[in-house]
Formats: sequence, structure tokens, C-alpha cells
Amino acid sequence: MTERAIFLLNRLISVAVAAIFFCVSSSAYAEITNKNAPESSDHPSNIRITAVDYSLPNVKLLRDDDKKVTLNEELNDGRPVFVNFVYTTCTTFCPVLSHTFSQLQKKLGVEANKVHLVSFSIDPERDTPSRLREYANKYKAGPYWNHYTSSIEDSIAIQQAFDVYRGDKMNHPPVALLRMAPNKPWLRFDGFANADDLLAEYRKQLTSK
Repeated sequence: MTERAIFLLNRLISVAVAAIFFCVSSSAYAEITNKNAPESSDHPSNIRITAVDYSLPNVKLLRDDDKKVTLNEELNDGRPVFVNFVYTTCTTFCPVLSHTFSQLQKKLGVEANKVHLVSFSIDPERDTPSRLREYANKYKAGPYWNHYTSSIEDSIAIQQAFDVYRGDKMNHPPVALLRMAPNKPWLRFDGFANADDLLAEYRKQLTSK
């Protein structure tokens, strides 16, 4: 067997192992959240939704268009805001979470300009605005979906404030967040909420105003 054939075989084995690991991890996580989740007729049993009040630090951010902003500016402009946490070299949870946001903006249609989708990088050492733009383009992010990086310290502060910091980017949980207005509590989705889950809760909150 040639060296190239051996190399290709090793690559195929690595990809297969990673795929198996992701599927097993996803199934295990779904099973855990299914056991712990409260009963709900509105959402799948493997998604746990809780209302939480977070105290957020007003740290500095660098948006994917290279503009310097603050956390308060980006989250408190009056629009409902969806939040997730990703990094551009992630090959497990992040593609799923980003695909969900991509589908969500598509399903929102003309309403997309009324909400703000926010993706925070948890790998600020590597995720420059340029890399975030490339990543955003990969998922066809529209003008109302922004990606943000920051200093390492500020990134950790944001993750800790939202209770998603696990010490290592490889251990970050699949979490999405929704807040309808600055004076409202955050709705936290633990588990792999899909676009329909997020959209259904958004519509529910709209009608309950």
C-alpha cells in the first residue's frame, strides 16, 4: 500500500470516528435532557426551556464587520435577540447550532429584520472578524445575524455570565437563548433546539405580550 493510500485511509478512519463520537454524544445528551426535562406539550421532550435572569458584563466586542461595540449596545437595541456560542474550527456542535440559526432566519422571512441573531465566538484567539465573516457566509448569515469576537478575558466573562463556560471550548454545551426585550428574562434552550423550536417559542412570546 502506498504512503498516499495509507494517508487517505487514516483520514477516512478519523472522520468515521469523529462522526460516531458526535452521534453518540448527541444521543447521550438527548437522553439526559429527556430524563431531566419538565413535561411540555409545546416542545420536544429532549429540549429543556427555562426562564433565567442574567447579570451581564458590559464588555467590549469586535463585530464581524470590524466595528468595535459593547455587549449592552448589541443586546439592548430593543429587538428580540437570539444568542448562541460557536467557534469557527468546531466540527461537532457548532455546525448544528449555526445551521439552526441559518434555518431560523430563513423561516422568519420578512420578519427577520425585527430580530437580532447573535453568535459569540468562544475561541477569540483564532476567530478574527475576517474568519467570522467567512464562517457567517458559509451559513448564509443575513444582515440581522452578527458574529462577535473579543479578548479572551471578555469572552470568558460573557460565557460565565450566561452559564455556558466549561473551561475548554471543546466542552461547551449546546445552548440557545432568546430574550424578547431588554426588561424581559432570558429563555434558555438546553439541548439541540431546532429552528422550529426557536420559532415556536418566539411566536408564543409575541402573542403573550
